[in-house]
Amino acid sequence: MAEAYDPGNIFAKILRGEIPSQRVYEDDAVVAFMDVMPQGTGHTLVVPKAPSRNILDADPATFGPLFGVVQKVAVAVKKAFDADGVTIMQFNEPASGQTVYHLHVHVVPRFEGVPLKPHSGQMEKPEVLAENANKIRAALGS
Repeated sequence: MAEAYDPGNIFAKILRGEIPSQRVYEDDAVVAFMDVMPQGTGHTLVVPKAPSRNILDADPATFGPLFGVVQKVAVAVKKAFDADGVTIMQFNEPASGQTVYHLHVHVVPRFEGVPLKPHSGQMEKPEVLAENANKIRAALGS
């Protein structure tokens, strides 16, 4: 039996403004913000406002707006950091590596020869996140 959505999860709290975040994009359906434990420079999370644990229980109507923003953010992070490519990741349930149970997509700029860092729990400095967020917002605006 599927677990119930927990409105107390950290991303729900970020969406409600209870926890601060470096937002780079927001519309009626989706928010994108910097991952505080980035696996690479510019690691951004794209999160639908609609509550769901993951892709397995999400309303299919969520996917159009969500993945439209994933593409927009992917183009922006590639440009903002002059990246060679972009990795898009999405995890579902513990066996896949999901640790926050609100549907979200990771968008990570990639550079030739530079491996992803582990998602270790080491938080990035707030000023670095703010600087990276500014670069992405600027790329989104152009």
